[in-house]
Amino acid sequence: MASQDWFDKDFYKTLGVSKDVSDADLKKTYRKLARKYHPDSNQGDASAEAKFKEISEAYAVLSDRDQREEYDQIRAMGSGARFTAGGRGAGGFEDVFSQFGQSRGGGRYTSAEDFEDIFSMFGQQGGGFGSGRFGQSTGGFRGFGGPTRGADVTARTTIDFTTAAKGETITLQGEDGRPFKVKIPAGVVDGQKIRLRGRGRPSPDGGETGDIIVQVSVRAHPVFERDGLNLRVKVPVTFTEATLGATIEVPTLGGDPVKLRVAPGTPSGRVLRVKGRGVETQKGTGDLLAEVQVAVPAHLDDAAREALERFQSLEPKENPRADLMAKARG
Repeated sequence: MASQDWFDKDFYKTLGVSKDVSDADLKKTYRKLARKYHPDSNQGDASAEAKFKEISEAYAVLSDRDQREEYDQIRAMGSGARFTAGGRGAGGFEDVFSQFGQSRGGGRYTSAEDFEDIFSMFGQQGGGFGSGRFGQSTGGFRGFGGPTRGADVTARTTIDFTTAAKGETITLQGEDGRPFKVKIPAGVVDGQKIRLRGRGRPSPDGGETGDIIVQVSVRAHPVFERDGLNLRVKVPVTFTEATLGATIEVPTLGGDPVKLRVAPGTPSGRVLRVKGRGVETQKGTGDLLAEVQVAVPAHLDDAAREALERFQSLEPKENPRADLMAKARG
């Protein structure tokens, strides 16, 4: 939310950047200044601490697209406009109302509609200082809505498939170069965000500290795929194993293989389920889903070819595509 002293504070000058500075250059400049004036690096230096608060406040506003636009609009109004307790005379609310070409006279302004007209220029709806109703304290203008909340910080990390499935505590590097720990819960999925409350940027005026939001990317696994809490794996079997039946071994994620029984006549694509060998979380445990794929031999010696030809002459004379063709014809 805007603050009255935005009229007096030149945040661009505080950070030493131009008004058309890009987001990337703004962040680079802030990080450099934050390292220089951080209280931990200047213990007992009150001036450094004050400077750190100034640049933090400036960056918190300019790094937020909406706040930056609002700040630029307020600054463009000039130093003559002020939000004062009274409504009379120059330098009071009349300076603001003049932006809309409205004449309010010299009286006191007390209606909610008046306040709504003022704050609509800052993108607020429903009136009031940062709230749905006038008079509620929700973190708006200083003296009326309380202190400003610190900005959130976004961090990104890429983890392997097993870490995502089983969970782990990892270490990342913060904006100030300091390491911080993040607990990755078991079962986290690609693109999921983890919020670390109170670990973001400090408030410029003593308010609540922002959060760190960690966006997680998960590397693909060469064998397994996620299906909710279930794990899927494609298992090749030979033609004779699928036809005559067999007991085969199937891998598990980070554990010993399990044995599965392939029934005689199992078709390619059939899914065999192993209970409880999926992703284990506080919300439940998934299963391992093994999809059978019949492997066709690429090379046959003469004896194998002759045996298959004999089998071909003996196999039932059924067309496996007959039902498919009938359905296609409608």
